Amino acid sequence: MKTLLFVFTLLACSISISKAQSSYDPKLAEEVGADQYGMKKYVIAFLYRGDKVSEYTEEERGKLQEGHMANINRMAEEGKLVMAGPFFGNEDLRGLYIFDVQDLEEAKSLTETDPSIQAGVLKMELKEWYGSAALMMMNELHRKVAKEII
Repeated sequence: MKTLLFVFTLLACSISISKAQSSYDPKLAEEVGADQYGMKKYVIAFLYRGDKVSEYTEEERGKLQEGHMANINRMAEEGKLVMAGPFFGNEDLRGLYIFDVQDLEEAKSLTETDPSIQAGVLKMELKEWYGSAALMMMNELHRKVAKEII
C-alpha cells in the first residue's frame, strides 16, 4: 500500500511538473527579463514619513502629493517603476515602490526626482529584492482594470 501511495504521489508530481514546463513561454520570459526560475532582481523603495512634514501647510502638502503622483506616473511610463502603492493606516511607513533597475544607485536617482522626497515630506529606504519577473506585466494589467488613473 505504501509503495502504491508513493508511486501515485510520484506520478502526480511528474504530471504537475510536466504541465508547468509545458506552459513556459520563452519569448515572454525574455521580454520580462526572467532568469531560468522566472525571477529577476528589483529594487524596493520603502517610503517613510519625512522629517519635514510639519513644516508645510495642508495645501502645500497637497501640491507636493500631486507632484508625487505625477512622478509615479512618469516613472511607470518610462518602464522603471513596476509597482507602487500606499500602506493603510497612518504609521511612519507610508508606501513602497518596486523599481526595475540594475542597482541601488539608479533607484536612488529615481527617488530623488520625487517632489515629496526633495521637500523632506517623504524619505526612502532602498533594498534589492529577487521576485517574479511576471511583475513586469503589472503596469499593462493595471491599465486594464483601472476605471480611473490617479
